Amino acid sequence: MNIEDLTAQMEWNAATIGHIVGGVSDAQAAWKPDSTSWSMLEVVNHLYDEERYDFRARLDVMLHRPDDPLPPFDPKGLVEAERYNEHDLGESLRRFTDERKASIAWLRSLGSPDWNAAYREPHRTMTAGDMLASWIAHDILHLRQLVKLRWLLTVRELAPYRVDYAGPW
Repeated sequence: MNIEDLTAQMEWNAATIGHIVGGVSDAQAAWKPDSTSWSMLEVVNHLYDEERYDFRARLDVMLHRPDDPLPPFDPKGLVEAERYNEHDLGESLRRFTDERKASIAWLRSLGSPDWNAAYREPHRTMTAGDMLASWIAHDILHLRQLVKLRWLLTVRELAPYRVDYAGPW
């Protein structure tokens, strides 16, 4: 694993997230296409909490304290408990970006970790490399989600005009 390449990807992902949600109003940031979907604001706040409570914290345990349990994390529960949809988008994005910078600095400070170090739980075994790969893939999943939200918002706001000439979603 080339940590410089991976952290550069993480920097690009964070910047792209900022660009996708850039320029939206507070109402647009909090808009949900349906009751089961997240808003752009909820996605950004989820990513902020993932930086603090999930990937970095759990990877640290896997690399440095493999006999300890992984810290608990309830991403869906935090959306409601932390009232993500009431936060300010600019502030939420800044907090995510700051945490991402801290994560990247931490990853670069690790030296030569054992990415094949296995962490065993009752229902699965993961390596530290699996966790890092999942962290980067998690960004991509939420980039896709944010692009879809931006598309749906655009279609909604341009109604009654159709966008089918643009091509199929």
